[in-house]
Amino acid sequence: MTRRARLVFALGALWGTGFALAPEFVARADTASLIAEARRAFTLDGKPIPPEIFRDFGDGDLADSDSIRVTIDLKAAIGSNLYYDDIKKDGAWLSQRRTEGSAGGSDEIGYDYVGATQNGLLVFITSWSGGGSGNFFTLHIADLASARAFDLDGKVYDRINLTSLRRISLGDRWSGEASISKNSIRVVTTRTGPADDSGARRTMTIEAKRP
Repeated sequence: MTRRARLVFALGALWGTGFALAPEFVARADTASLIAEARRAFTLDGKPIPPEIFRDFGDGDLADSDSIRVTIDLKAAIGSNLYYDDIKKDGAWLSQRRTEGSAGGSDEIGYDYVGATQNGLLVFITSWSGGGSGNFFTLHIADLASARAFDLDGKVYDRINLTSLRRISLGDRWSGEASISKNSIRVVTTRTGPADDSGARRTMTIEAKRP
């Protein structure tokens, strides 16, 4: 039985005894379960998170060195018109390509979810191609948290916010792998760019931490 299923079962048992739970408690318990799922598999209710969120985190903006959009509500992103392009799965990679006629032309972005660190930060390797020969890889470290807000009707609802904390450029047509040990990220690079045919293995260790 999954963690969320156990939570639903426990809540149902309480209701069966006549114990009334406040709607706010039920909503927050459900949000906590979704956050745990996102840290484990980077899905919500079993649905994949659209890769195109990383374009908005700066992967598709080569003109600016720092990200401008830094927080995205994952619950709102799933099924949205903004990130509606088909999601393709190739092994551990999920990707989206802008459909013909989409604003901004044709490009493709994807991610490999490496996992969560001991302190709860999320780690990704992403790739973005603007339609040319370049394919730019980035290491992302992000934080995940719930936040309360008002909807268009003025009712309180819970967001699940993914916030970009750090982006590290890995290079054009990079090749390698990343792994997590507690709060350390180990990146092994076997190719730094299109002209690198050395096959040398280079290792970089990054500490995942909140500022």
